[in-house]
Amino acid sequence: MQNYEYLGKPLEIGRLTIKNRFCMAPIGGGQHHLPGGGLKDETIQYFAERAKGGFGLIFTGAIAADGTVDPYTGVGPTILQNPDAFKMTATELNERAGAYGTKIFAQITMGLGRNYPNLPAPSSVHVFRHPGEVSPELSRDQIKSKIESIVKASKIAKDSGFSGVEVHSIHWGYLLDQFALSMMNHRTDEYGGRLENRLRAAKEILEGIKQECGSDFPVSMRLGLKTFVKGFEQASLTGEEEIGRTLEEGIEIAKLLESYGYDCLNVDTGIYDSFYYACPPMYMPKGYLVELAAKAKEAVNIPILAGGRMNEADIAENAIRHGKIDAVVLGRAALADPEYPNKVLTGHTEKIRPCIACNQGCITRLQQGKQPTCAVNPAAMREVRYALRPCVQPKKVVVVGGGVAGMEAARTAAMRGHKVSLYEKNESLGGNLIPGGSHSFKKEVRELNAWYQNELKALPVEIHTGEVVTAGQLRNMDADVIILAAGSVPIMPKMPGIDDKKVIGCMEALAHPEKVGQKVMVIGGGLVGCEMALEYAQDGKEVTVVEALPKILSAGIPSPIPNGQMIPDLFEHHHVAVLEGHRLSAVEEGRIILESGGQKKALDADSVVIAVGFRPVPSMAQELQGCGAAVYEIGDGQKVSTILHAVWDGYEVGNNI
Repeated sequence: MQNYEYLGKPLEIGRLTIKNRFCMAPIGGGQHHLPGGGLKDETIQYFAERAKGGFGLIFTGAIAADGTVDPYTGVGPTILQNPDAFKMTATELNERAGAYGTKIFAQITMGLGRNYPNLPAPSSVHVFRHPGEVSPELSRDQIKSKIESIVKASKIAKDSGFSGVEVHSIHWGYLLDQFALSMMNHRTDEYGGRLENRLRAAKEILEGIKQECGSDFPVSMRLGLKTFVKGFEQASLTGEEEIGRTLEEGIEIAKLLESYGYDCLNVDTGIYDSFYYACPPMYMPKGYLVELAAKAKEAVNIPILAGGRMNEADIAENAIRHGKIDAVVLGRAALADPEYPNKVLTGHTEKIRPCIACNQGCITRLQQGKQPTCAVNPAAMREVRYALRPCVQPKKVVVVGGGVAGMEAARTAAMRGHKVSLYEKNESLGGNLIPGGSHSFKKEVRELNAWYQNELKALPVEIHTGEVVTAGQLRNMDADVIILAAGSVPIMPKMPGIDDKKVIGCMEALAHPEKVGQKVMVIGGGLVGCEMALEYAQDGKEVTVVEALPKILSAGIPSPIPNGQMIPDLFEHHHVAVLEGHRLSAVEEGRIILESGGQKKALDADSVVIAVGFRPVPSMAQELQGCGAAVYEIGDGQKVSTILHAVWDGYEVGNNI
């Protein structure tokens, strides 16, 4: 068993002692607050669960201070709007977290700036993802007003029991970051020009907080060490052609922040324009940040906390052990499993429910104005409403299909006290998680499948693999509830030559990579096709993606911004050819015939992989009418979608039967 000695060591931030090296990253903002001010009961429970789970330090999501200059804050009501309500609810939060020895820093924002429309920025610059729109420019008096609001809010936070505050933030391209970035700050007054001027707001915020709250009150800054951009809306995969913040400037900023009196730095990378470095998808290697953070740690004496694909306990332990970082900051992993630190420190890492870095339940829902939560943990941020409830009367539950939807339904129902049987036609559980997790960059999907199987083994679930059950058999099982989770199968288009030996379905290709030749044409530029193309290119194959629509990743469920940004850049890096507005019309004598705008052309390939979508497995629901059991259909069997949809269906039905 790995000994995580360094992750368990206390950490000193100023004069404050944190019990271990696990920090929970700030996530979200407005959804934590009641419309009239104060924290929701849901929010208090959400943080309390992570305190109970072992996190030594928790950062709240961004809390608004200014509602005067910036009436629409983007993160809900301000602390100053109703300080009494905030104090009352935040005091309760801190008292509850304190029972577990957990400290909480209130993250207070200066604003979101040009990341969203109509919000003011240091200069009139391009609004992210809104062509032709520019941000209104802040006046000097407005800047002073915003700084004063943060100082006042920090005092209220201290009076509410928070152990410190984190200033939001010189990261992700938010307002304070826009001041620091020369590409976004074109001011000619004392808040623009040389680096010290661009950091003046951060310096004045710190001075005001220390004066109001005392020199011993800890203040952290969230700092992006490098932006990875070569232009607005243009990420730099390799970090070359940087026009934003170089690592050298990031380190210089860290040194200046330390000189101003900041007590620790919570570091990461990227801005919205390079979102795959800010909120990295699964294609980004875990621990990519460590060496960058280590450069900052060499330059300063205050603690460096590091977050961004750091949810690998061995990586975190070794980085702390070798003095490269002082603590690890986990965001999405804390959503997926609030008990993450306890499971690591007690030697049960196999019990951690893995974050799969899909960005579907968290950042995408947050940016869509929906309640952020987690694809693999539907109760995240909804612990009060979505908590597991023990069943009143145990029922006999039969689940058909051992994919992720069926496993989640069986797990949830069994945990509540129902008698559950699970039938899977294949020899192994997992369904489409097995081929879907076969990519080298899908380790977390494989881990999720393993986690489910371990959970089910520990529960009184009767598992039948290698068994196909018919509607007639189900009718004779005397079940109270039947849950159909049969999943989906790939679509194979009807066209001349589809039976050619060069043509292979995507699931067969994933299961038998040896059948795929050196020169590969992937038909279908959705997420499945693009991920297959990426894997082939990383393996050194010559790859072409063919997409009928004008743009890849545009059909079906929209890809999260970080994932959608990174795949095209990875394609360019690995020389994947993309033919948009083309469709496969035939395979003739080994030649692949593509059609575009009424014109046809013939191309050569060793293998043609078909990835044009999936369809639900034929349903047995109609055959089961009148069988005496309640019948529910979930996951892809109901509607082809994502792991999120499958898990949430399984949890919803399993938790309410």
